[in-house]
Amino acid sequence: MTDMGISQERRRFLRQAIGTIPAAFLVNSADLAAARAQTAPAPYQPTYFNADEWAFINAAVDRLIPSSEVGPGALDLHVPEFIDRQMQTPYGHGELWYMSGPFNPDADFTLGYQQPYAPRALYRVAIADTNAVCQQLHGKIFCDLDAAIQDEVLGQLEKGKVTLPRIKAVEFFIQLLANTKEGYFADPMYGGNLNMGSWKMIGFPGARADYKDWVTQYGKAYPLGPVSIEGEKA
Repeated sequence: MTDMGISQERRRFLRQAIGTIPAAFLVNSADLAAARAQTAPAPYQPTYFNADEWAFINAAVDRLIPSSEVGPGALDLHVPEFIDRQMQTPYGHGELWYMSGPFNPDADFTLGYQQPYAPRALYRVAIADTNAVCQQLHGKIFCDLDAAIQDEVLGQLEKGKVTLPRIKAVEFFIQLLANTKEGYFADPMYGGNLNMGSWKMIGFPGARADYKDWVTQYGKAYPLGPVSIEGEKA
């Protein structure tokens, strides 16, 4: 991935992926709004991230995978909820990683992860440091910046062109982007991919027990829709 051309790359990829998916039936917008008003659950409340961190996560993932004519964005599919939930798992606590050091943060990536922070600690440190840099350079924390400036900041993190005092900027960007993509495409049971929105967009059947009859039918849209691990059907 290069710069913040991620949005354009995403659009190109998804256009190719959904080229054979049939158009959805149109519904009356007023009826849809009324249905949402009746069934919409209460907004998710983060269990790990504090208010500033939560605002950062929401703003950042919205720039990494924005809504477009191709399909829903990260916020539409509740990616921030996925990331917050992951911070309370063994993964978030770093229990699945070797975290005993010694660490060599300046080593190249061939030596693997070389930071003394589990994912949840990495987010806490990196968001605070990134907000401090934004405040210093732009007079506002990240979530309050214009979208174009947010893209610029994320591009600088990606290229390591901004210095964070406690962690390598590129390490933070890698973590953030990976978790954003995971939340966008993972099974809904983990908190993201609301209503299997990304699966429907790309024609992925999900956890259906048997779709072997369609494996070799190239160029044909899978007609049955995805199924989640918990049995939810789209």
